[in-house]
Amino acid sequence: MDFGSCYNAPAMPPYPNLVPTSELAQETVELARRFGGRVPALVVADQVLQIRSLDAKSAAALVKDLIADDPRLRLTSEGEVELVAPAPVGTLLGRDDFVVVDVETTGARTPHCRIMEIGAYRIKDGAIAAEFHRLVNPEMPIPPFIVALTGITDAMVERAPRFADILHDWLEFIRCAPLVAHNAAFDLRFLNNEIDRLFPGYRLANESICTVRLARRVLPGLSSYRLSSLARYFDVPLDQHHRAAGDALATAQIFLRLLARARRASELFSSVG
Repeated sequence: MDFGSCYNAPAMPPYPNLVPTSELAQETVELARRFGGRVPALVVADQVLQIRSLDAKSAAALVKDLIADDPRLRLTSEGEVELVAPAPVGTLLGRDDFVVVDVETTGARTPHCRIMEIGAYRIKDGAIAAEFHRLVNPEMPIPPFIVALTGITDAMVERAPRFADILHDWLEFIRCAPLVAHNAAFDLRFLNNEIDRLFPGYRLANESICTVRLARRVLPGLSSYRLSSLARYFDVPLDQHHRAAGDALATAQIFLRLLARARRASELFSSVG
């Protein structure tokens, strides 16, 4: 379970890139960032827990319980909450490591519907560097209209691993990289739903980029921002549409083109300014 440079402290259960869904924990992370990475427990108790007039020892005990299961935070011996993983330097689009993902599901709604295929590509230094593809047993029948859309049948996934069986490999593949997807909210909702089934109250810590939103910003005025429309615009092959690996590969190639344009526009704006 060694995720390398994701965090500088030993991994806390269950995995270092899974964090609590607790809004209070997230507020504590954001508060620590505003304080430069370390914030007194008294301040956390006051501003996050809304509990005032505590002594330092009582505040530290309360805050220690709040952050106990969050691998992003730790309580120091000085009674301060410290970010174990400082925020990455630079903007999200300025990173050099991304994972582009697509999931195929048994329907559009969580928590009832489940993932039945995952396809992903790691982008490193502007090029596709690695691939992840798994059929997943959704542990439920695949509706006929989903079979017609994707071509994935019950027989194809009957002996496939369950999400629980691939979770470790999946988290090792994505590590702490930003996740890129076309309509990212959909894919992340399903991934986090699967994670919550295994580890209730946890979600992915990875930041995300939606190529629909990025395309609207970089290419304003297009009549459609569907994956197939952007593939035609950039002359990107879209083989096996509505299959996770095919859609993820097309999204990765589209993302590289959008990323190049966004960075050029940013450089131009900076030079003009």
